[in-house]
Amino acid sequence: MTWNIKLEAGALRELKKLDKTIRRRIEQFIDRLAIEENPRARGIALQGKTYDGLWRYRVGDYRLICQIQDQELIILVVEIGHRGNIYR
Repeated sequence: MTWNIKLEAGALRELKKLDKTIRRRIEQFIDRLAIEENPRARGIALQGKTYDGLWRYRVGDYRLICQIQDQELIILVVEIGHRGNIYR
């Protein structure tokens, strides 16, 4: 089963701002995530009003905040950022 990965405009902008090596590492992670049978196994469910229903993935010091849409097999990357700034 292959998941479709989509990035929101803000996440794509943040990805393009990153250093080339970090960007490549995140892109490789996203490619591996697309072929996972269960993408929830690699992530952590977020809680709270702002992040309810979203999942967090760790890539070194960076975090990907995603929404998983099971019906369409889509993983929507909502935010990408450094671990110290992503939850603000």
